[in-house]
Amino acid sequence: MTTVEFHTGIADPAAFACRLLRKAHRLGSRVQLTAPEPLLAEIDRALWVQDERDFVPHVRVPGPAARVLQRTPLWLSEQPPSAPDVAPPTVLVNVGAALGDAALRYARVIEVVSAEPDAAQSGRSRWKFYRGLGLDVVHRTPG
Repeated sequence: MTTVEFHTGIADPAAFACRLLRKAHRLGSRVQLTAPEPLLAEIDRALWVQDERDFVPHVRVPGPAARVLQRTPLWLSEQPPSAPDVAPPTVLVNVGAALGDAALRYARVIEVVSAEPDAAQSGRSRWKFYRGLGLDVVHRTPG
């Protein structure tokens, strides 16, 4: 069953997502990150300019060949790939994208919700969606 964790009230979602991704990479996890295009581009850039000791190998999806996806621990996209050529990561970090049932393909979903009113409202909708499916949802606030 999918586990869902919400991090709400995040002042800088891109920076927060990058910290999550670095931690996941250190733990050996494979992660799919989804976000709207402008935020996705910001996270992609931020991952390239980190200190080389904190570099997280990542790729934008769709596009790369299956062999590249297989060996890359972090996939970035606006939506989860519908039918990737290789097994997708088991962890999904979602930074504001509306996913619907696609999120249920993952063992763990981490929702990052900014402090902006529109993002908070969208996050509440996603929370209700997961709860409506009978999933347990854990809530975490910064601090």
